[in-house]
Amino acid sequence: MVFTFLAFSLMLSGAAVQAGLLQPLLQMMRPKLERELADQCQALAKQALQGAELDLEPFSSMGEQPCQAIAKPVSTCLIRETSRSGRELGVISELLSGRIGDDAEVVIKR
Repeated sequence: MVFTFLAFSLMLSGAAVQAGLLQPLLQMMRPKLERELADQCQALAKQALQGAELDLEPFSSMGEQPCQAIAKPVSTCLIRETSRSGRELGVISELLSGRIGDDAEVVIKR
């Protein structure tokens, strides 16, 4: 179904995409986006702790809950801004391929 919807969306005009017609598809992809954001947050936290030369054992799971808590509002904001930017189709294709590309980068910088 996702690929059928994606194929249909390829036929949409730029104005239709800007109107946010692809936002439901982005909403369906939100759990994947939230997991990716939480994973990236945890990796950054772990990297920061390693740089501080601390014993990581007590802190190993400390970053999980805050990272998961922040992932939901951040993903909601990213989806909203993606719809406003008119770059939904590009961001969707980047998410499906598991990468952050030019379209997502533009949205993040907004």
